[in-house]
Amino acid sequence: MRIAWFLLLMIPAASSAAECSPVRSGPHTNALVELYTSEGCDSCPPADRWLSAFAASPGSKLAVPIAFHVDYWDYLGWKDPYADLRYSERQRTLARVSGARAVFTPQVMLAGRDFSWRGGLGKAFEAVNAKPSAARLEIAPGKGPVARVTAALDGGVRSEDLALFVAITQNGLVTQVKAGENRGATLRHDFVVRDLKSQRLGSANSVEARFDFTPRLDWQLERMALVAFVQNTRTGEVLQALSAPVCP
Repeated sequence: MRIAWFLLLMIPAASSAAECSPVRSGPHTNALVELYTSEGCDSCPPADRWLSAFAASPGSKLAVPIAFHVDYWDYLGWKDPYADLRYSERQRTLARVSGARAVFTPQVMLAGRDFSWRGGLGKAFEAVNAKPSAARLEIAPGKGPVARVTAALDGGVRSEDLALFVAITQNGLVTQVKAGENRGATLRHDFVVRDLKSQRLGSANSVEARFDFTPRLDWQLERMALVAFVQNTRTGEVLQALSAPVCP
C-alpha cells in the first residue's frame, strides 16, 4: 500500500506547457535510484521490470530512477545496444569509493549506496526523502534534448569533491534479443541513459550550465527525460537529484 501511495504522488501533469517549464527541487532530498544492468545478463530482466514500476512518472519529486547499461557482458554473444563503457567505468568508480571488491549486475544504488532492490523501497526510500536537501537543483528544458541546469549548495557544504551530472534517459525501449544468455527474449526497458555529461563544481558553491545532447536516430523525445544530480565523487553520496521531461 505504501508503494502504491508513492506511485500516485509521482504521476506528472500531462500538459505540454508543464513539460517545457523549469522544474525545481524542494527542501528535501530526492532519492536517486540507479540500476546497473545489461541485456547480456540473464538475471537482469527482473530488475529491469522492477525499475519500470516507475515508468508512469519520469518527473517524480520523490524518486529519480535511472538505468545504466554496462558493456562488460557484451562478450557473451549479444552486444547491448544501450551499453556504454562510460557507464561501466562509473559503476567501477562507485564500487571503489564504497570499498566493494567487484561490480555486478543487476545492481541498484539508492542515493549513491548499494541497495537490495528485491526488498522493495520501504524505509530506506523514506529515509533519503526525509533528509533536508544539501543542494538545490533547477532544470530549465529548452527545445529538444537541451537544458540549462543550475545547482546551488546550501551553506556549509564543501564543493571541492562535488560534480553536477546531467543525463538524458528514454522510456519504452524494446529489444528482441537474438544471442547470449537472453536469446529469444523480448526485453523492455525504461529510464535508460542514452547520454551522460558532467561538470565539477570546483571551489564554487553554485554552477549554471547549458547541456546539449546530440540526438540519435532511435531517440523519441516524447519518451525522454533530463536527469540532474549532484554527487560527491570521493564518497559517492548523492546530495540531490531531479528529473524533467524533455520539451519536444
